[in-house]
Amino acid sequence: MSKTSRRIALDLHEGVPPNWYWESLRVDPLQKYWHKRRFEEVRRLIEPVDGVVLDVGCADGIFSKVILDKSRAKKLIGIEILKPSVSWAKSHWKKIGRMEFRVGDAHELKFPANFFDAVFCMEVLEHVYDPKKVLTELKRVIKPGGYGVFLVPSDSFLFLAIWWIWLHFYPRGWVWRDTHIQTYRKNYLPRLCKTVGFVIEKDKKFNLGMLHVVRVRKV
Repeated sequence: MSKTSRRIALDLHEGVPPNWYWESLRVDPLQKYWHKRRFEEVRRLIEPVDGVVLDVGCADGIFSKVILDKSRAKKLIGIEILKPSVSWAKSHWKKIGRMEFRVGDAHELKFPANFFDAVFCMEVLEHVYDPKKVLTELKRVIKPGGYGVFLVPSDSFLFLAIWWIWLHFYPRGWVWRDTHIQTYRKNYLPRLCKTVGFVIEKDKKFNLGMLHVVRVRKV
């Protein structure tokens, strides 16, 4: 990812509060329901590991904590391109020694190959400039036999209609305008995962087909 592209990504997300998900669960009933359903479905796909897991695009770390608890990993590393969110996560979760948060770019992961037991990418791939490169990087850092869980909006007609209403009429939705720069219609997510060499183990749509989650394996 070039410096120019990184700058554009930062500009697109500059209105997103650093504790967006934590605050959403506190003050917004609709967001609370949406995220509860995400947590439930992803938990079903998490296998326990005896090592380190990576959460790419971790934001304020709310989903990271769900991943850590279910995976029982020795350590979770979360990376996020937005420095304010990383600072907030570091402060909020500082008492949990098994969680570490860093500023990082999903296109250029600063980790050695075959390092993580599992990698998670939760509603992030719609925000990146080169999803194939990101998935290739994720595959590189997963150990052979390790797995990944990736979640995206399906961009179904229902999702796009609700998303448009959310962006333009919901009081808190405006911060996400123009941030979705990729689409995963017509099962593009599993097809792209296969293209980079992952084996698809689980493939499911939920929330009335508006969200699409896959679990993949590196063989």
